Amino acid sequence: MVDFETVSTTGLETSPVAEALAGLRANEARYFRNKYDHVFTVEPATAAPDAVEYVHRILRDERDLAIGSRPLEVTSFEVEGVRWTYVFYESGLSINVLYTVEDGGKRAVGFKLSDGMEVPEELADRFKFARQRSKLAGTIRGSFFVIKGEY
Repeated sequence: MVDFETVSTTGLETSPVAEALAGLRANEARYFRNKYDHVFTVEPATAAPDAVEYVHRILRDERDLAIGSRPLEVTSFEVEGVRWTYVFYESGLSINVLYTVEDGGKRAVGFKLSDGMEVPEELADRFKFARQRSKLAGTIRGSFFVIKGEY
C-alpha cells in the first residue's frame, strides 16, 4: 500500500531519483484515494510480468516504442469502469495506461517524469512534456497519447 502521508522509497531504492520517484508514486496514490476512495497498492515488477508486458505491448504496437529502463514496480486495477495499469521505472519514469472497459470511452497512455531526471532518449524527440507542481513530487513533467487499438 502506498502511503502518501509518509513517503517511502521502498521498492525504488535502485533509482538515481528514488525520492522524487517515491513522491510521484505517492502523488498518484493521493489522487486515487481522493477521487475514487481507492487504495493504491504496488508490487515488484518481477511479480507481475503480465502487467509490464501489457504496457510494453501497447507502447510497441501504438508508437513503436521500447523503454530502456528497468521496471521496478507495477499496479493494475479497475475503478468506475476504467482499467488502470502503472509501471514505475528505475530511471524515474512512470507510465500509466488508462483504458475504459466500455467501447467509446477514454483510452490513453500517460508518461510522467520524476523531478531531476532527464527525458528518456526514446521519448525525447517524440513527445512534448508539460510541467505541473506537486507537494509530494516537486515538478512533474507529463505527456500522453491516445490509444487507437483494442487491448
